[in-house]
Amino acid sequence: MDQEKIGKFIASQRKEKGLTQAKLAERLGISDRAVSKWETGRSMPDSSIMLELCVIIGLTVNDLLTGWKTTMENYKDIAEKTLIEMRRSEERSNRAMLNMEIIIGLISTAALLVLLLTAKYADLSGAWQTGLIITGFVIFIPGMYFCLRIETTAGYYECAECGHRYVPTLTAITFSPHMGRTTRMKCPKCGKKNWQKKVITTER
Repeated sequence: MDQEKIGKFIASQRKEKGLTQAKLAERLGISDRAVSKWETGRSMPDSSIMLELCVIIGLTVNDLLTGWKTTMENYKDIAEKTLIEMRRSEERSNRAMLNMEIIIGLISTAALLVLLLTAKYADLSGAWQTGLIITGFVIFIPGMYFCLRIETTAGYYECAECGHRYVPTLTAITFSPHMGRTTRMKCPKCGKKNWQKKVITTER
């Protein structure tokens, strides 16, 4: 999506409705700085207020995401292109999050191992050894928590039995055995427990 184009489009539609940035922001319950960022292409409206924004400035969500008003003749093509672009954007975001998960996991684990080995083999007093061990777990536990949170926000798991793709709960992820990007869990649709692989989108 061309954020700069969308921003200019929002600005033109706002002006057509006779609204200032401050007035639009007031109606949406946000700051006028946020509206300014949209209109200069530095950010996009949050999905939670996108529909309300469209109602206020007289657009469809599809119009907003394409940066121009569509007609009935080209609506289907534009809608399909918009959905494809949104899917690609989701894939890029999920891949980036999953890569971040790997990095956080490796750093947290490495830090724990280094501090545990130092505590065991270095010539240190008991207090220093205890401090190093505690520090290691203080780094490791939050790191693992963030990794598990990413597992529930980036991508989906696909049931090997029925093919259903879904987002598991944090509890299911935490207490299920893992092998790389595959996890043994119970499918919420068919109810069968199997090894399920991580996928980027809901599309096959």
